[in-house]
Amino acid sequence: MRLTTKGRFAVTAMVDLAMRGGKGPVTLAGISERQKISLSYLEQLFGKLRRNNVVASVRGPGGGYCLARPANKISMVDIITAVDEALDATNCGTKGNCDNGKPCLTHDLWFGLNESIHEYLGKINLQQLVDGQSKAGASDSSPIMMPKSETSSRVTA
Repeated sequence: MRLTTKGRFAVTAMVDLAMRGGKGPVTLAGISERQKISLSYLEQLFGKLRRNNVVASVRGPGGGYCLARPANKISMVDIITAVDEALDATNCGTKGNCDNGKPCLTHDLWFGLNESIHEYLGKINLQQLVDGQSKAGASDSSPIMMPKSETSSRVTA
């Protein structure tokens, strides 16, 4: 299982949007320029984010996108699943029919990994990432970094 550019770019664009959200609607062209993400790709992602009530669009001059709810109420799971990113390490789509209609020998392992990933990403909200950028003194185009409190608990080998 791996997170594709769809999920990565959606999270990056959402952090950019949230960092500028209090100043009115944010244009996709601005996000595209700052984050070096194709404008047409952002249009596709934001269409899905809007349909899933993660962002709201503002039409007309001075229009763009804003958050559909407060940043602390939008989890990484909300963003990633809104853009149709699968968070699934199983070979069967979690159905348990991977080995001729029954679970394969390692189904429980991969299913447990799914649950752990889902739980971890569900605990991280957009505001935490924005706060992490503020503490790091990030510029408009700095890479998105996890807050220290989130990354320090990871186990390294």
